[in-house]
Amino acid sequence: LTGSQADGDALEQELDFYAQKIREQLGALVFGMGTDRLEASIGRMLEEQGKMLVTAESCTGGYLAHLITSVPGSSNYFKGSIIAYSNEVKMKQLNVKPQTLETYGAVSEQTVAEMTRGAIGLLDADVAIAISGIAGPGGGSPDKPVGTIWLAVGNREKVLTRRIYAGKDRLKNIEYSSVHALNFVRQFLLQEQEAKIS
Repeated sequence: LTGSQADGDALEQELDFYAQKIREQLGALVFGMGTDRLEASIGRMLEEQGKMLVTAESCTGGYLAHLITSVPGSSNYFKGSIIAYSNEVKMKQLNVKPQTLETYGAVSEQTVAEMTRGAIGLLDADVAIAISGIAGPGGGSPDKPVGTIWLAVGNREKVLTRRIYAGKDRLKNIEYSSVHALNFVRQFLLQEQEAKIS
């Protein structure tokens, strides 16, 4: 929201009024105000809930962890990341079953779910987010075209998965999927918070 008025205090009050109306309509879709960043918002949520986050990344190659650690104080809620770019690392570090990779492939719902559980176990965390996809420009197939990305977020009790489709531009796909992953973590934390209140 922007505006202009001679009386700065009156303008600020009016902007606050309309911002509140927008928040009421959009609810949980709003993660912050002004220059607030999604990764900072997630950091506050993790700290408020006393939880530690880890990431397990394949196609993003650490970009998600980079976004999270770009926030000052992120060591209070972020333990680390496993960059499991190869299937070997997925199996050896994150305990992804060879049968899962053979049957469903590295870019699959089953693989990211196992990556999430493996990251939680390996790094002793409360919440994990995993990403595996085909960033491009090559590597796609008719079943899994370039831009197919699987995400999983979870804790020790449950894992949620989501498939998204990006474009054909590698760098944009890495950024796009990382932002989606951050928002998936935010949605998961909101659900967990609401479950505690209920």
